[in-house]
Amino acid sequence: QVQLVESGGGLVQAGGSLRLSCAASGSIFGISLLGWYRQAPEKQRELVATITGRGTTNYADSVKGRFTISRDNAKNTMYLQMNDLKPEDTGVYYCNLDIGIKYYWGQGTQVTVSS
Repeated sequence: QVQLVESGGGLVQAGGSLRLSCAASGSIFGISLLGWYRQAPEKQRELVATITGRGTTNYADSVKGRFTISRDNAKNTMYLQMNDLKPEDTGVYYCNLDIGIKYYWGQGTQVTVSS
């Protein structure tokens, strides 16, 4: 039922910035917990940031002070502003929507940070 479409990934030099977007279908977006996850090659998928329906945010320690998660409920869109990117930020970034009984995932968007 729910569809998530990600965009904004790409190749950037260390210290640069990217803004990821996740467009979601359905009226449940505004009340859902949203998050960004990432997975580096040959590594475990990890939580990057979450944002509640009311706008409360949480971040992994590795991205605090550099990444900002936000949402625009009127547009059914979530964002991840990534600043001061580091090579260790490289990976596939996934949009996640959590309605309590199941997760919905986007297809992922590749972020590559060169040194």
